[in-house]
Parts: sequence; structure tokens; C-alpha cells
Amino acid sequence: MSQPRILVTCPPMLGLFDEFADDFSASGLVGVAAETTQILSEDELIAKLPDFEGWIIGDDPASYRVIEAARAGKLRAAVKWGVGIDNVDFPAFESLGVPVENTPGVFGNEVADVALTYILGLARETYWIDRQVRSKHTWPKPSGISMGGRTVALVGFGDIGQQIAKRVIACGSRVVVYDPFFENPHNLGVEQAVWPENLGDADFLIFACPLTDQTTGMFDFNILQHLKSGVRVVNVARGPVIVEDALVEALGSGLVHSAALDVFEVEPLPKDSALRGFDKCIFGTHNSSNSKDAVRRVSRLAIEKMARLLAAVS
Repeated sequence: MSQPRILVTCPPMLGLFDEFADDFSASGLVGVAAETTQILSEDELIAKLPDFEGWIIGDDPASYRVIEAARAGKLRAAVKWGVGIDNVDFPAFESLGVPVENTPGVFGNEVADVALTYILGLARETYWIDRQVRSKHTWPKPSGISMGGRTVALVGFGDIGQQIAKRVIACGSRVVVYDPFFENPHNLGVEQAVWPENLGDADFLIFACPLTDQTTGMFDFNILQHLKSGVRVVNVARGPVIVEDALVEALGSGLVHSAALDVFEVEPLPKDSALRGFDKCIFGTHNSSNSKDAVRRVSRLAIEKMARLLAAVS
């Protein structure tokens, strides 16, 4: 009997794919790398997936239509690589009889590290200074702001949010958490509030929440009236948490001083995006979890989960 073939569509895992050949082999699986830089479309997935017994999912649309077509072929199990699950239709997997799991709680430190670099970069304008020195051949000395005594509004207090809070507290800042499922297992010195109360106190607004019906569009035109002038915005959650037209208006008026965005409504960021016009902003590529250490750890966990799921349905 041939070994089950597993299609991998997760870009970080694909970046180190050759390292996992022995892991697949030891689990009795054959890993196959998809050709993708971010996501495959539904049509591309429908053309490929029916030939595979397993699927390690990135941010691709794991929709009913895709799963139904794959299930009609060979697909018997799936694992969502990473913590974000907004692209996965779990009820569809269940109704079609395909077991699926994700890998929760695995990137808190990595994403928090990047969030802190964004926060400090906005506070002291270090990214902007670097660009001026390199591209404009100037020698600017902007007066940034210190983190000590600042108020940070943190949306989301799961593993990532808690790790961000630890780092921000170490910088001497006050942290106010917005999370309807708030728990504080490590007894961090944070305060709790209900969105959007007291948002006007915040010098920084950081999004580290999952994308749900409740968090989609949290930052919209209506929220602008609650913001403190000069607030700095960081998003390491999901792009649709922020309505980008509202952020563009706030940046243009100066209400928002600058923003650091690792994620966007449309990825990659379109060439004609108005956000590109604000040179004090910092842009990422939905890459905050992508350290080699984390990718190795989570990829091997995904392979182990895949082997277990396939064994259970064999």
C-alpha cells in the first residue's frame, strides 16, 4: 500500500520544506510542496487537493466547496498550520466527515517580539529614520516618544496578547485589555475595559485578536471619535480587523500618528493602496510568526497531528 501524500500550502513551512523530509518519512507520509507565495485560490485547490490524502493548510480558503471536491477524491484529514483559523470552515469539515485540527498557542513569543519592534519603531520613528538615511541621504533627528508612562490599549488577550503585554509592561507602559473572554492566568499587571470605553487614553492601539464576526471592522469610521490625537496603531492580528479607508482618513488628518501593519485587508498589499503614501508607517508581509525556530516546531507538530488523524480514519 502506498504512503499517504500530504499537500502543504503553508508558505513558512514551504520555506524550510526540505528539512521535514525525514519527519514525513518517519510518520509514514509523503510531503508534497505546493507552489505558492501566499495562498492558493479555491479553483487551484479544487484542481490539486483530490489527489492527496492529507492537507496542511496555510491561509488558503478551506471552504465547503474546496473540502467537498477534495473529499470526493482522496482527502481524509487536514491540519491548519498555525493559530489563525478564520479561513477554515470547520463545520464543513465536520459535515463532510473530514477530521481537522489546528496548532493553537504556538506563536505567542514570536508574534509578540515583532509587535514590540513595531511599537518601538513607531514610538521612536526608527524605521522612518533608516529610510531617510538610505534613500533620501538626509540625517533626521525626530523627537519620538518614550514608552514609560504611556497607555497601551491591547485588543485580544490570548497567548499572543499576553506575551505582548509582558513586553510592553517591561517598557514601563500601562496596559488596558479589551477582550470579552478575558482571563489573566499569569497575573499580569493589566487593566480590563469594555470596547471602546477609555480608548481616548491610549497612546498605542494594538490588535492581537482572532478574526471573528465581532472583531471584523473593529477599527472603523465610528471608532475615530474615540481616539486620542496622535495615537499609534499596530495590527498583528488579521487585516480585516481594520477598515483601511478609516485608517487612511485618520492618518491623513493626523489623528493617527502612524501605523505598523503586519496584515492587510488584501494581501499582498496592492500597489495602489493609499496606505503607501504615509512614509512613517511600517508594513510587514503577514510574517510575524515566521522564525526558523517556530516554523520547525510547528511544522513537526502539524506532521505529527496529520499522522495521528490519518491513522484514526484508516
